[in-house]
Amino acid sequence: MISLAKGQRIDLTKTNPGLTKVIIGLGWDTNKYSGSQDFDLDASAFLLYAGDKARDINDFIFYNNLQGGNGSVVHTGDNRTGEGDGDDEQIKIDFSKIPSDVTKVAITVTIHDAMARGQNFGQVTNAFCRVVDEQTGREIMRYDLGEDFSIETAVVICELYRNGNDWKFSAVGSGFSGGLQALCANYGLQAG
Repeated sequence: MISLAKGQRIDLTKTNPGLTKVIIGLGWDTNKYSGSQDFDLDASAFLLYAGDKARDINDFIFYNNLQGGNGSVVHTGDNRTGEGDGDDEQIKIDFSKIPSDVTKVAITVTIHDAMARGQNFGQVTNAFCRVVDEQTGREIMRYDLGEDFSIETAVVICELYRNGNDWKFSAVGSGFSGGLQALCANYGLQAG
């Protein structure tokens, strides 16, 4: 298993021949937070085309739109508490089904209702992203986000991107203030 740092890129399919289906597992703890409101983090995926933009709302896969890209990207469902060990939310990706004009899949996490609840990623600890081979259950790589955040309410965790016939993983770890709307705008969508 390979551990990545922010900014690192790694081959996924080239170094793992036959790899077509992966599970992106995302996890976090909110033990720094003592408010009365629940702390609900939401994983999402954006299908991106040339220019790193989504075409329409169907390219945004999240708890209210659990799959996209001809079923190539599937969100397994919302976890509203983040309790317990292991993955809090998972997104499954089948590289063989991704439409040929999709150049990237961006994986993001946002804090639900962050402004109203006074929450941000400065209160989140032990956030991680891992890539698992769905067929064997083997963890291929892991990216621990560290404690780089303060006021951000949305984070682009990683991007999986096409490189010729192969797919690579990029550990992005960039935060946004303005939550889901800022994230959607970044990818050319209106969050409404």
